[in-house]
Order: sequence, then structure tokens, then C-alpha cells
Amino acid sequence: MRTILYTGKGGVGKTSTAAATALRCAKLGYRTVVLSTDLAHSLADSLDLPLAAEPTEVAKNLWAQEVDVYHEIRRHWGAIQEYMANLFAWRGLDDAVAEEMTVPPGMEELSSLLLISRYARESNYDVCIVDTAPTGETLRLLSFPEVARWWVRNLMPISRRVSQVLSPVARRLTDMPIPSADVFESVQGFLEQLDEMHQILSDPKQSTVRLVVNPEKMVIKEAQRTFTYLNLYGYSVDAIVCNRIIPDGVDDHYFGNWKEIQRKYFELIQESFEPLPIFRTPLFDEEMVGERMLSKLADAAYGDVDPTQIFYHGRAQVVTKEGDGYVLSLALPLASKPDVELMRAGEELIVRVGNHRRNVVLPRALAGLEVRDAKFEAGHLRVRFA
Repeated sequence: MRTILYTGKGGVGKTSTAAATALRCAKLGYRTVVLSTDLAHSLADSLDLPLAAEPTEVAKNLWAQEVDVYHEIRRHWGAIQEYMANLFAWRGLDDAVAEEMTVPPGMEELSSLLLISRYARESNYDVCIVDTAPTGETLRLLSFPEVARWWVRNLMPISRRVSQVLSPVARRLTDMPIPSADVFESVQGFLEQLDEMHQILSDPKQSTVRLVVNPEKMVIKEAQRTFTYLNLYGYSVDAIVCNRIIPDGVDDHYFGNWKEIQRKYFELIQESFEPLPIFRTPLFDEEMVGERMLSKLADAAYGDVDPTQIFYHGRAQVVTKEGDGYVLSLALPLASKPDVELMRAGEELIVRVGNHRRNVVLPRALAGLEVRDAKFEAGHLRVRFA
């Protein structure tokens, strides 16, 4: 199953772009499902159709879903939630408050993402399009499987053995609820599903992320940071969609200044994300709602191109842990060593190759470290932080 995640700052047009892409995939004959992991569901509004907790067929070859988070939480978290509710109630919390506290922050969106692994196992769809929450939330969720894998390998076996040894003693000394074998099995099963989801999303042959941006400074800065984080976590980005560009034919009397601002920031987008392909979509003169307008958006973005293809193979930017620090590797094909210059300005690295410049916004893991050295070899600039 081909999986494509659309993410970006809130309000840039992720939902419209995801829905338009799904519609184009369905028209090309792919069995396509589009789902939203954003709690502020707007996928139904974009399609202008009612949606349910399970996939609803909205057009030929196209199913859409706005996830019922409570149903998904019960599916993945039920036994654990029941135990934690009993534990909180034992501590004297009101039943309603106890039940609310059994759902960790982000669990709703995380349960939605687990549907990806379910659909991959069931093989009912050729393509899964995911309209994600705004970038900050999505990045936090995508990094969670790394923590989950550590729990499965290290803490779960120990915790289970300790519980088996202490449970008989604890039950004689206290009426505190003790986790049963079912709870541990639920936790382990949940963490293994997270790991399965991570394996699917981090496989560049089947899953890629696409960043949706507007030609605006704040949006671009967040997208740059997101791009680096995605590489840090091992996810492949294969394209950028630059949305809501004011068309040339629009009156310059009022929009002339806006056009110049967008032109300047579009150059920054090209500098920041080269060599990734950038798809341009205009600011339309109608609301982006319904099949007709979504088809126009897909036409503007992809033309005659199949959107399921992987538009960029490999990773233009890779972050790896080495020794006491990290190495940031940037692909600079066809560049020669004398043409490459590197500067640092706060949380940004500025890479200049001839007349071209690229700004790399560093994630927190790197921003607090010093640049120890930089080497250019085999078409890659390797910058070591420690």
C-alpha cells in the first residue's frame, strides 16, 4: 500500500491538498482511502460529504474517514484504560475525572495513525492518503514509536516479571489494583503496533511525507524545521506543495505588493528544499469545497502526473547519531568542493554553492551543539555537531 502523509503549519491547505490528491488517485483507478488524524476534522467539509468512523465510499475507488477517536482508543487502549481508571478511582478521583486521565495526551491522534498499519495488513486499498494534524503535533506522534520500541525491548519484560513476583504479596497487603497479564499483553500489543506503523512510515519505498507551505516567512521557517526533524526521525520527504500563490492575472493595484512578497519567499522555498520537486497551486477565486474544486486543485498541482509516484528517491538531508554528537549530511550533487561555503547564524546553517544558497533550520537536538567540523565528499556535505 502506498502511503502519503500531508503535513504543514495549520491553515496552509493540508486538508484540501490531501483530499484533492486522493480524488486524483481514485480517478486513476487506485483503490484509495483518505483519513484525517487532526481532531479538528475538516475532511468532510472539504469533500462536502458526511463521513463516518469507518471508511465511507464517497466516489468510485475513493473511501474517506474521519476517525472516531473514542472507538479507536477502546480498540487499542481498552484493557490499559480500565486498569488505570480503577487505579485512579482507588486513589479517590471522581470516576469521570479518572476516565479522562486514563487517555494520555496525543493518544487520539496516535490511534488514528495506527489505522495505517491496519489497512496495510488488510490490503483492501492501493493508496492511503493521510491528512495530518499541524506539524508540531504530527512530529511528536511520529517520534513516539522510537520510545515505544525501547519500552518493548527494555522495560516491558522487567515490569511483567516484577508484577508476577509481587502481585500475590501486594494483594495480601493492600487493595490497590494490580495490573493483570491482560494489561501487560495489551501494552505490549499496542507498542508492537506502533513499531509496525513506524516500519511502514519509515520505508521510503512505500511511504513518503509531503510538506504543504504558503509563500510566507513564518510558514517556511516551520517547514524548514519540520523537514530536518523528519529526516532526524528517518522519514522520507519526496515533495513540497506551495499553495495559494496569487496568479499573475490578478490586479496589481491591490495585490502587486503581495505578489512581490510571494515571489521573494518562493525563491526561499526553492533554496531551502532543493533538490526536492516543488508543486505550485494558485489561490483560487472560489472556496475549496467539493469534488469540482478539488479536481481543479489536483489539476493545478499535478497536471498529468500520477501523484502516487515517489518524486524524490533517497533523503536530501540525513541526521545520524555518531559518538558524542550528530552528523548532518546534505546531498549536493554535481557540486565541487571549492564552490561550497558553510556559515552558521544562530539556529540556522547557511550553505552556499556557487550562486545558490540553502538555509537549514536546525532542530533542538542540534541547535544547542557546536559545529566541530565539516567535510565535502562524494557529493555530500557532512557537518559534525558535538
